[in-house]
Amino acid sequence: MCLSRIESLAVAAVLEDCSDELDVLGLTLALRANKERGPAKAKEKARLTNLRRDCQSISQQVLKLSSELEEKQSFTLLSALEEVPQEMEAEDMKRQAKTELLRRITSLGRQQAELEQKQCTLKERSVLAERLQEQLNDQTRREAIKKILEEKSLALQQEQGLYNNRKAEKQLEDQREMVQIQLTEEKQVHEKSVKFLQNRQQELQLLQQQWRTVPMLQDKKQEVASVCCRRTLNLDKLSEMRRKIREIEEVVMEDREEQEKLRQQQMEARAATKVQDWWRSCMARRGLGSFKKADDKKSQKKKRKKKK
Repeated sequence: MCLSRIESLAVAAVLEDCSDELDVLGLTLALRANKERGPAKAKEKARLTNLRRDCQSISQQVLKLSSELEEKQSFTLLSALEEVPQEMEAEDMKRQAKTELLRRITSLGRQQAELEQKQCTLKERSVLAERLQEQLNDQTRREAIKKILEEKSLALQQEQGLYNNRKAEKQLEDQREMVQIQLTEEKQVHEKSVKFLQNRQQELQLLQQQWRTVPMLQDKKQEVASVCCRRTLNLDKLSEMRRKIREIEEVVMEDREEQEKLRQQQMEARAATKVQDWWRSCMARRGLGSFKKADDKKSQKKKRKKKK
């Protein structure tokens, strides 16, 4: 379709105005698309970008049409423009497929990131579970060692109690035997003294019958008094000797008890040192407590020496 020069220029001016308006609209859409941020507004941003591309393509076609009108005063480009919507629809389909593919790729990447994060959390939880299991095993080992030590200490206490009971029984039996021996000795001494006194009394009676004179009786009475004094002195000496013997026996018993106490303390100290040696050897073999730090320091020193 051919137009006059004036009509073609008027239509070209109108088309240029339309292209300018489309450029302004594209810029406004670009600004709105840049303002839209965040995962929730991704669809709106994609729609605005598509509208901007459509505006740019339409403005290009309008500019071509206006340039053709200015040069040829005809609308031959309109026949080509009828095929443009189909191309635009195909491009829109391609764009939609591309956006859908990008959306799927982003969703897959997000899912993969979430899967990797879950795998990391699972690994951390498995490591934590292993550490907790190791701590539980250590706790059970410590409890078992503690129970064994308690059982051993109870057994030692029972043995010590039995030993003390036997010792006390033996001491009581020794004391009973000593008391029985002392009683038998005292009975024997008493019987001997009674017999001696009876014999002496009989002798004195015989002498009294023989001696009838008064001065001799007085002499004999004096002798009897002196004998009684000697007897009392002998009895006092005997009691004093018995007291000394008892004191000596008490000192001996106290010495024996002290020796037994010292022996018991030495046995307890040996048992305690054995238990401490066993416990320290266990701690050193397993690298627990202060032994672990010492081993770490030794290993660090060895590594430094090797590096040198």
